[in-house]
Amino acid sequence: MRTLALYGAIGSLVVTAMATAPAGGAPAPPAAPPAPVPQRIAFGRCAPVEHLPATVQCGTLAVPLDYARPEGKKITLTVSRIRATAPQERQGALVFNPGGPGASSMEFPLYGALPKWRRTARAYDFVGYAPRGVGRSAPLSCQDPKEFTKAPTDTQRYPTEAFKRQKIAEARAYAEGCARNAGADLPFYNSLNNARDLDMLRAALGERKLTFMGASYGTYFGAVYATLFPGHIRRMIFDSVVNPDPRQIWYRNNLDQNVAFERRWGDWLRWVAAHDSTYHLGASPKAVQRSYDTAVQRVRRVPINGKIGPAQLQSAFLKTGYNDAYWPISAQSLAAYLHGDTKPMATQTLPKTSNDTAEENTNAVYTAVECNDASWPRDWATWDRDNTRVARTAPFETWDNAWMNLPCAFWPDRTESAAAGLDAATARMATGTSRDAAGHGLVYAADQMASTAVDEALGRRGPLDIRTAPGALPPVLLLAAERDAATPYPGAVELHRRLAGSSMVTERGAGTHGIALGANECVNHYTEAYLLRGEVPAHSASCPPRAEPVPNQQRQGTPTK
Repeated sequence: MRTLALYGAIGSLVVTAMATAPAGGAPAPPAAPPAPVPQRIAFGRCAPVEHLPATVQCGTLAVPLDYARPEGKKITLTVSRIRATAPQERQGALVFNPGGPGASSMEFPLYGALPKWRRTARAYDFVGYAPRGVGRSAPLSCQDPKEFTKAPTDTQRYPTEAFKRQKIAEARAYAEGCARNAGADLPFYNSLNNARDLDMLRAALGERKLTFMGASYGTYFGAVYATLFPGHIRRMIFDSVVNPDPRQIWYRNNLDQNVAFERRWGDWLRWVAAHDSTYHLGASPKAVQRSYDTAVQRVRRVPINGKIGPAQLQSAFLKTGYNDAYWPISAQSLAAYLHGDTKPMATQTLPKTSNDTAEENTNAVYTAVECNDASWPRDWATWDRDNTRVARTAPFETWDNAWMNLPCAFWPDRTESAAAGLDAATARMATGTSRDAAGHGLVYAADQMASTAVDEALGRRGPLDIRTAPGALPPVLLLAAERDAATPYPGAVELHRRLAGSSMVTERGAGTHGIALGANECVNHYTEAYLLRGEVPAHSASCPPRAEPVPNQQRQGTPTK
């Protein structure tokens, strides 16, 4: 992943020793050649498609598709920036990733105008970017976007055998679409390469050391980065932490997530029941659950606006598990719907602007990264057994989560991806209008097919064993909410253990996902003290929970995910 000059002595030693080690203790292949030194990013006006104001600058960064072949095919990442608002206080660039996989931070520079972020924006350039596969950064697609977003669709808490067969067929078709569209490039959309791209971005920004804030999935490839390049880190915040244990990536993490979402759903049910005088949905959690079940049955019979069925309703109410700020509007829209007013539910559930391409692209990148990062069960019996077991006590999200990840059961290996790419290139050569371009594509696909055969013979690599030695890292800060559903709290404890010398701040008794510079002033104090002055708690600290939402309180802005 990099030369000594670009990546530092510690990073290069770690790359050689760890990044090339395949799973299962097989002999390691030779270390990958160093990545090329990137050119400094030339920032200018943003493309209209980014929908960013003139105050934001944009640029592009070329990175290798395959870091084992740094002089081979390049892909281009889009980058955005607003300079520090107080140049005399500037400490460098702050790079942000909001998670996913599949999320873009191109809008991150605009955060500097928000009151909670203004002091940080005085000291840092705010830098966002679209990771590989996302947006205009070598975009991935696995299915026709209109087909992917078609609505209404059904979901079943305890699916019938016929429904399971339908979802299996859909998952297989989706995996085949990913292989067909991306071909031999597909395996290179993964967390290791996201970490390598991040270091290329650091260098292209002219930063000797990286200051980075990652939320949710951003904490996972941020932790990969910390393991590979500890000597390149200045400051790093992990906000809402993914469990990095290689045995958890990603199948078991998703099963744990289902249990945590059930707990958070219970938090919302209890809150609504406590405010029955406002919403009239039931005075107990069970009664509120019955109200929600009634709504599911109604939209199954008669979808709202012809677009909102059970799956769309479930997706909307899943947001209650991500952020307390969704609680009042969700309760209000459910109450209105059950009393005959569909407008609040439609407003909450239907997107304000329809962007089928962006929605499908986000899902394609999510799927590719998670399927490429680790081995998944290949037999349906394992999925059926495990999800049936979890759904007995955590039915709210379990099966929907399974369907989202099931393409990984049918995911092509590198040889299959390369073969799909060669088939597609051959077809373009036979039917394409540009014979020269098709010819180059065919040569590239054939080369990938040959090199993949060599790589596969060396053995499949597993997830990186994330950990750092004492003294290898500067102080880094972990932020975690005790009842977080998307990234359950034990994951933060595990990363805290693996990153020697790290500090952790826990928001006790709370479950909002993404807590930096938000509603909890105690958490904000620790966050700002770290970013602005490099101060961390000695080992760990606790903050009281944020105040619960007020009934009928309108949600301000978009909660952090």
